[in-house]
Amino acid sequence: MPSTTFDHLPTAKQDRVTAALLTEFSAHSLADAQVARIVASADIARGAFYKYFDNLTDAYQYLYHVALREIHRDAGGDERTTFDAERIYQGVVDFVDQVNDSQYYAFIRRHYAENESLLPAAPVSSRLPAIAWAAMVLSHAAIKEILLEPTSEATVRERLRTTLALLQPKED
Repeated sequence: MPSTTFDHLPTAKQDRVTAALLTEFSAHSLADAQVARIVASADIARGAFYKYFDNLTDAYQYLYHVALREIHRDAGGDERTTFDAERIYQGVVDFVDQVNDSQYYAFIRRHYAENESLLPAAPVSSRLPAIAWAAMVLSHAAIKEILLEPTSEATVRERLRTTLALLQPKED
């Protein structure tokens, strides 16, 4: 994750670095990414990059968290207190439907296609209830499958809706 030096940069400079990371990691896999292109695009010194991030993987993980935060921002709700299968399903549909318009489309698609296996597994909070964990895993798997195999979208959507409905707690 970024250093405190990065955290204390003016917002405009943070945004410029983040945009440069998005450009680089959307166009190139983590294995092919270059600090030189990032620093040129962000108009920062190479040494500054290493003051902000330990390495390219650290920068990538920062951007991935930024993208997920932005993508999930409009999902709404808190699975720790309520579970709404239809709302979760609709969140996946909304993301997939707007994904071609999203600034993160190429990045997320490349993540699933090339970079996911290069990164350590992200820890999941042990406080996350099992039902919320299951919905998260299903939702991400559905998005991945749709992005990598668009012709399967209708089948994946139906399978996701059916499975989420099975997780929905029954009202007394």
